[in-house]
Amino acid sequence: MSDPVLELARGIRLLVLDVDGVLTDGRLYLSANGEEFKAFHVRDGSGLVAVQKAGIVVAIISGRDSAAVRRRAEELGIRHVRQGVGDKAAALDELMREAGARAEEVACVGDDSPDVPMLRKARLAVAVADAHASAVAAAHWVTTAKGGRGAVREVCDLLLKARTP
Repeated sequence: MSDPVLELARGIRLLVLDVDGVLTDGRLYLSANGEEFKAFHVRDGSGLVAVQKAGIVVAIISGRDSAAVRRRAEELGIRHVRQGVGDKAAALDELMREAGARAEEVACVGDDSPDVPMLRKARLAVAVADAHASAVAAAHWVTTAKGGRGAVREVCDLLLKARTP
């Protein structure tokens, strides 16, 4: 991590995450009954709890709608959840108003082209290691871990480090 990235991480008050490919590895598991299953990394959850304790608001913006995401968000105390979103930039604007945050106080994490509009609005744009080239091009920083494999924990650790004097 370079010092410019650490500087971008200073003052972040709102962390916005995509789900599929960021909080999960991007694979979709569907049962014969149409039930959807997702796997979340426990270290990502620990990091999200830690940043919230430090005063950073965490939000989710996802293109898909999933009961598993609602449940995981509830477990982690994430109150700002937007699912089934087609326009992620507009959803980010709404979340910023709701959280009382300005764009220069926002970090976004994404992995694919639908995330690019919200990445472009953020002070700190992060792509996971296995992100699509469009997300990587829009990012200030790329994690070393892949989506669903601890990438979000890396972002949380960065934000916490940036708050240390």
